[in-house]
Order: sequence, then structure tokens, then C-alpha cells
Amino acid sequence: MASQDVVRVLLVEDDAGDALLVEELLAEVNAPIRLTRAQSVREAVPLLAGQDCVLLDLGLPDASGLQALRQLGLAGGDVAVVVLTGLADEQQGMAAVAAGAQDYLVKGQVDGDLLSRVIRYAVERARSEEIQRQLREERLYAKEKARLERGLLPTPVLVDPRLDHDSAYQPGRQRMLLGGDFYDVVESQDGTVHAVIGDVCGHGPDEAALGVYLRVAWRALVLAHRPVDEVLDTMQRLLVHERHLDGLFATVCMLSVAPDRRTARLRLAGHPPPVLVTDGGVSLLSAPVGVPLGVRATPTWPSATVELGARWSVLLYTDGLVEGRMGGTAERLGVARLADLVGALSRQHPDWRTTVLDDLIREVCDLNQGDLVDDVAALLLTRLPEAGDA
Repeated sequence: MASQDVVRVLLVEDDAGDALLVEELLAEVNAPIRLTRAQSVREAVPLLAGQDCVLLDLGLPDASGLQALRQLGLAGGDVAVVVLTGLADEQQGMAAVAAGAQDYLVKGQVDGDLLSRVIRYAVERARSEEIQRQLREERLYAKEKARLERGLLPTPVLVDPRLDHDSAYQPGRQRMLLGGDFYDVVESQDGTVHAVIGDVCGHGPDEAALGVYLRVAWRALVLAHRPVDEVLDTMQRLLVHERHLDGLFATVCMLSVAPDRRTARLRLAGHPPPVLVTDGGVSLLSAPVGVPLGVRATPTWPSATVELGARWSVLLYTDGLVEGRMGGTAERLGVARLADLVGALSRQHPDWRTTVLDDLIREVCDLNQGDLVDDVAALLLTRLPEAGDA
């Protein structure tokens, strides 16, 4: 802290003589301190906002000893506190420091230099403690984020050299923690490649944890070769059992690519359709749209066979990508315009697949004139060309 900075101090002292002594001590050393006085805890609480330090007498008419410190601590947040004690109450001063005060002073044993120095040290100590607290929270956040990333954003189980994949995730505006968007890719023993992308409604760690549950359950069921309808039904049962709020639901898109890599079965549980890119152009894959998981007690999720062709890329995404605004208007981007953007990007560069997800999210944010409100997850699955492909 620069020496010329003014420190705002709230003196909580009911004795007029002791309060005058504090003022005179600070005036003698010309300390850059702006002093405000309160005569009780009740009077002090409304004055705490904007203060850097509190000089607190431990013998007040409405609170005595550590009771006053606790009441001000609850109300004052990270404001530094220096307690004032009498010579006979020095033990109370040490107890106050142990309870959270930055320091204590014994009345009658203080001069102006000591008083000014203790106030400044207390303020710096409180600020240092707040910085350390924030650093601890950041470390905890980083660990939690890494744990959630491992659950929500896995390494695909994919061995077919004819297939490639890419993925992207972007949290919504002003949020650092992952939301409930998830994806996965698993190749089963019969050669079918199953891809899923889902979105738990809502935001926060509870939704993110639920997304992890659903993604892990999906992978386990697919690896166990369970029928797809059973997979979705079990995911719904898990969601209903684990959700912390009634009515919480999740949308899911599941694409099962046949071993010949030319067709796939598509199921949509309240989710927007994937985008297909082929040498012939860009289109939206179509299938009957079932209800999201968690909406009905006994839902069905009809499927449709979709033609992919010899060389293709399929983009699966969550709705945060299509709910961005168009310029300064209230109009949403929508799935049709998203397909147009993908088509435009695919024509710009021969290696567009290596950068398309980042480019696409950037384009959508530019159209939205800022970061997107909702989380965005995107998964690109590509069938690479082979010798002999038509």
C-alpha cells in the first residue's frame, strides 16, 4: 500500500475520552487515516461498508468481549479488525486474534506511530488473507473443473482408422464451471460406432455432475452391447433418480454408424439434428424427434436410417450453438443457418475439418455480438477417404 493512500477506519468506542485519545494520537503523527466513530455494535454495522479497518473496543454497551468481534465479523466480511483492550484484559486481546482479529492494542500503551503502523499492517494482512483465500478457491475450482472435464469430455473409444473425430467445449457467458453438456464416442465389437451428445437443462455443478452420470452410464451400456432403446431408457431412469429438482430433463442425440460407414441410425430425444457434410453439400440429418429424457414416464425414441455416403463429416452439437442471436436482433441463429455456416467454412479451406469447430464457435459468437449465454459442446465425426471409394 502506498504511504499516501488514505485508510478508512471505523472506531467502535463508547467512551468519549478514549475516542478523543485515538483521534489525537493519529493527528500527532499526521496519519493519512479517515476516522469514523460508532458507539455500539448496532451503530457500527451500517457503517462497515467501505471501511478498511475497524478499531474495536471489547467493552461496549450492547456487546462485550468476543461477542462484539463475532457480530462485526459476520457483518464486515474481509474488513480488518484491531481490538482495543484494557491492561487487565490483555488475554482477551490475544483470544480475539485467535478468533480472527488481525491484532490487538492495550489502551494506555500506544503512541501515534504504533497505532498508525498496526492499522496499516492489519489492513495489509487482511488483504493478504483474502488473496490467499481466493487462490485456494481457484485451486479447488481448477481441480473440480479437471474432474468434471474427465467425466464430461472423455477420450473416445475408437479404433477404426477410417474414422477421425474432433470436439470442442465452451462454457456459457460469465461462467467458468462446466455445465451439463456431454458427449462420447464408442466403437462396439461388431464395428458399429455409437456417438452421443447431450445437454442437461440448467447450469451449475449439480447439472454438470448429472451430465457425468449420464455420459458414464451411456458408455457402460454401449460397451455392454445393450440395445439402444434400453440404453436411453436406463439413462432416463438414472436421470430421474439422481436429479436434484423435479422436472429437470436432458436432451440427447445418438448416432450409430454402421460397420460399412455408409449409413447410420439416428435417434433424437428433444435434441437438434446433426449436420451432414459430404462432397455433394451440407444438409441436416432427419429423424423423428422424441421427448427429452425425464419428461415422460414411459417414452419412446423412434429411430431413422440416414444415408451418409462414401466420405462424410457429421457435426453433433448442443443447442447453445443455435440459440445465439443474429446481430443486435432477438432472432435466433437456428439450425438452418448453422448448416449454412458449416457449409461456408467447409468451402474455405481444404483442411477445414481441423479447425471448423473453433471457427464455427467464433463465427456464432461474432453474430451474437459477444459470448454465448448457454454452454456449447460440439463433436465432429469424419469418415476419411480410402482407395477405391466412389
